[in-house]
Amino acid sequence: MKSHLHPKNNITINPSGNESILDVIGRVSMKRRRFVVTAASTSILAVLGDTTVSGLLQTATASTSTVPGGLGFAGIGFQSIEPNLRNAETGLLEKDLVSVPPGYTARILSAWGDPIMPGAPDWLPDASQDAAAQEKQVGENHDGMHFFPLPGKSYYNRTSGLDVPVEGQAYNRRGILCINHEYTQEHFLHTDGNTVMTIEKARKSQAAHGVSIQEISKDRFGGGWSVDRNSRYGRRITGNTEMRVSGPAAGDALMRSKKFSIQPNGSIEIGVNDGFTAYGTLNNCAHGITPWGTYLTCEENFQGYFANSTFGSGQTADIVNIPGLEGKKADIINGQRRYGIPAASSYYRWAEVDPRFDAFNNPLEPHLFGWVVEIDPYEPNSRPVKRTSMGRIRHESAQYVVDDNNRLAFYTGDDNVNEYIYKFVCSRTYDPKVRANNRDILDNGTLYVAKFNDNGTGEWLPLVWGQRGLTPENGFNNQAEVLIKTRQAADRVGATMMDRPEWIAVRPRIRGFNEVEVYCTLTNNSRRGTGTPSVNNPNGTTPGGSARPPVDAANPRPDNRYGHIIRWRETGRSVAATTFNWDIYVLAGDSQRPEANLVGNINGDDFSSPDGLWFDYYGRLWIQTDHAGDGTGNLVNIGSNTMLCANPNDPRQVKLFLTSPTECEVTGVTTTPDHRTMFINIQHPGDGGTTAEPNKVSNWPHSQGHGPSGRPRSATVVITKNDDGIIGT
Repeated sequence: MKSHLHPKNNITINPSGNESILDVIGRVSMKRRRFVVTAASTSILAVLGDTTVSGLLQTATASTSTVPGGLGFAGIGFQSIEPNLRNAETGLLEKDLVSVPPGYTARILSAWGDPIMPGAPDWLPDASQDAAAQEKQVGENHDGMHFFPLPGKSYYNRTSGLDVPVEGQAYNRRGILCINHEYTQEHFLHTDGNTVMTIEKARKSQAAHGVSIQEISKDRFGGGWSVDRNSRYGRRITGNTEMRVSGPAAGDALMRSKKFSIQPNGSIEIGVNDGFTAYGTLNNCAHGITPWGTYLTCEENFQGYFANSTFGSGQTADIVNIPGLEGKKADIINGQRRYGIPAASSYYRWAEVDPRFDAFNNPLEPHLFGWVVEIDPYEPNSRPVKRTSMGRIRHESAQYVVDDNNRLAFYTGDDNVNEYIYKFVCSRTYDPKVRANNRDILDNGTLYVAKFNDNGTGEWLPLVWGQRGLTPENGFNNQAEVLIKTRQAADRVGATMMDRPEWIAVRPRIRGFNEVEVYCTLTNNSRRGTGTPSVNNPNGTTPGGSARPPVDAANPRPDNRYGHIIRWRETGRSVAATTFNWDIYVLAGDSQRPEANLVGNINGDDFSSPDGLWFDYYGRLWIQTDHAGDGTGNLVNIGSNTMLCANPNDPRQVKLFLTSPTECEVTGVTTTPDHRTMFINIQHPGDGGTTAEPNKVSNWPHSQGHGPSGRPRSATVVITKNDDGIIGT
């Protein structure tokens, strides 16, 4: 996430004489350069058919033709478009639109505030709707998402004149779209902003967070996609939705926060949470899915909703009075610093009016956030579950791999400068035949953190209580504490500090390509190799994002303004492997810059700050970017944020597919099973607008024909080929 709410995603100027990227790469073992397999052309996945019982997994039919794109890759068929650059006269980007290549069309599906469930009112352009209305409308600032197919009704056959089923089409015309909502822009969310904060405004903001679940369908007569606002599947998961906590940390004393209930007369009743219940999910950034057809929403920058006024004040009041936590005050305070809880009330200002977010008087509440949350989109009455086995960090996506032995693993990044990459391996094998047998498979397993060696090899370091210093002497009294304090545990075992690990993508294991190959975007890091060198302390006392690590082989650029993408292959093609080989897939940059350290190594269309990352079913890698998006400074030749398509066999082949409006982020991508409809999200368009002048910078999506003017709104965009072909061909 970029904007004033993500201060670590910044761009700085480094005047130092530090060595260039070319110097660093020259020192690295040639083994890394041999990472890419160069093989003869082979046949590849070509036809996507029906779905499994979960309504999620696609079956494949092999093509008899040879794919010119090469091993496990179907090629890129569209022509690059021009970047959306800044207009020197207006100071804005040339186009306040989402633009796609010739032969493609982009339309708006739904935007913040649009109704998605029975009884939901229409969005009001002055943003005067209250929290109750927002709880039935699309949330704000869309991010990761996934399309879950639904069995379709019969479709009218124009040839026979009969209403009959159309083979293989139903799952591509109707489905459930789950959309994350990362944060709120308070200056747009409220008619008068949040200069004066009230509990009513906090509740509305909390209602605009979380996840929107909406049923969507394509008109059977060839029309566009629309939302069924009366669907039984339509619902909102918000910052106050009751959830179950499961796994090793459930019920632990550190999870027993205070339970607040604000009564109609304004009084506050206080109880104690049982540690098995949590309320709400926040800062839902990237996402994941499971092979049994559930949605994983990842809690990222949860720290910004809290405040602890004691930081720096010298107060010594005992803030913990819960059995089992005697003498834990210093440890809990240190944990709040390590995860970045601020001292003063944040931009949201919830802590001023909602005691749940006062981290001084309610110090354990932050422990209930930072998890991966599992949601069953097919069961509207099901409770979301926070899966503590997968660790507590600022999660950025959770992508799964099922290997040849049905071993199941999930990969995730911790989105902060100088944080780590993780893998969770389930103890039990995945059962592809009986969905119910996988219900609690995420509650038991081993969490690992990555160490990248300079010679192109790597290790998965287990975060297991009693091992590698994760002992009571070092502040870890059980596995629950290892998981609640995942960052501190990773500090202790010696993981590699990375340049903001964000989205994870897993390359499809399709015809001729059998490796377990995983990619991760490292968006940027202005602290890398600048200032006085420092690293995260092994004792876990380094405040989040405050270190200044030197360059290393996996993060080779000082003041890494443009970011890069790293990838690795598991040893023996097993997700349970504890070693891997890695290389840097691509260094982002501006080819027109004279400085070698800023050019990158792209032989194609330039981009900066890779963030969203996704493989389609044909082996194409889609890259989405997240920078300032205004076309100024280091972005003058890059312009707006974009989505690009890349060849995993040749990282130099990168083509620009989509450009965006001013000051927004391009994020979230999914398709229908037949790959003929793509959905992407535009987040925080026109971020530089104000409460008084909301459309000062952008009037999107109204500028693209959706809804009334009033203020810019995040929205989901539907992209199709005009010939109804497969996206990317």
